[in-house]
Amino acid sequence: MSLAIAGMGWVTPLGNEVSGVWQRLINGETATVRSISSALGLDYPAIPVPADQTPVHPRLRRSSAISRFAVTAGLAAIADAKLQPGAGAASRVAMIFAVSNGGVIYTKRFYDQIVDSGAQAASPLLFPETVFNAPASHMAAILGITGATYTLVGDGAVGILALGMAQDLMENQAFDHCLVIAAEEADWLLCDAYHQWRLLRSKPPIEPFEQRPRGTILSEGAGAVLLSRNGSIRVEKIALGSNFRKRSEAGDCLGKVLGELCDDKTELIIASANGTFIDSAERAAVLKNCPKAQIYAMKRALGESLGASSLWQVICATQFLRSQSVPSELLLAKGNGLVATASKSTGQFRRAVVSVCGLSQQVAGVRLAIS
Repeated sequence: MSLAIAGMGWVTPLGNEVSGVWQRLINGETATVRSISSALGLDYPAIPVPADQTPVHPRLRRSSAISRFAVTAGLAAIADAKLQPGAGAASRVAMIFAVSNGGVIYTKRFYDQIVDSGAQAASPLLFPETVFNAPASHMAAILGITGATYTLVGDGAVGILALGMAQDLMENQAFDHCLVIAAEEADWLLCDAYHQWRLLRSKPPIEPFEQRPRGTILSEGAGAVLLSRNGSIRVEKIALGSNFRKRSEAGDCLGKVLGELCDDKTELIIASANGTFIDSAERAAVLKNCPKAQIYAMKRALGESLGASSLWQVICATQFLRSQSVPSELLLAKGNGLVATASKSTGQFRRAVVSVCGLSQQVAGVRLAIS
């Protein structure tokens, strides 16, 4: 079945307008790292979305940050596609919300009230924002979507899995469009967990593909793509990959994904390298399956946004193909490693591959092409 990207939207620490943020990435800008203080007296680096970068929808004044991020990105994707989901069209639009950790801030507040004062003191107004599908519920209500609505929970690969699910939904001809949204919020509790798992570094910068991984920095935001059957950027193939049992197996699993997506025409890979064990797995898979491709490691600039990151990668890949403009910080294979190149490609990119390895044992990928 033909599947295409009709519209895109995102909320990132560098802004929420697709072409504007893309230009900042082209210019080599990186998001600001700030310190988050915990109740335990520890400080962690994080990359938040500036407060003025997320307009608050009138119906979301009391909702969690993750819901505001998701709705902002979703509405932008619909506007980009110039879709008007009125009463007749609403039932022909499906929606999938992809998430990794959910509304951490509201969950913590809800349970803090229970611990401090007992169950009777916990505000029932907080509880709805603690469940995984709260953002999907908000988005469906705001748009009046009456078609299928799902929430998919996973790791950093969950956005690609959501694209696969969207493809299945649209194959039955019941839907004309599927809106896929992925979002994440940053909180000290989340940072503390990833610190305990030895995945978080103590200070910036994020250094993708270094020989000695020193950890990543969590960020927040959302990404959204509106899928249609027609569009200038075609979703050529989705590889849902597999799970790896231990980190040493990640490279082989990712190699199978890239082996399915890449060929001698593969020109560009948007990598998920983030300064952790993912980098060595991705390096090995790229060198084996697509050694001639150029690689862009987006997370150096935007951070690791977990559930949202893979859709950020998809948006970056689409912008490469739409604009034919590239950041100067591309990497090329050389020997057994990857090296930076300051030169920009003079040819036209026709295809781009998104490579995703999550922190919780899932790999996946997608290949996009110009129609």
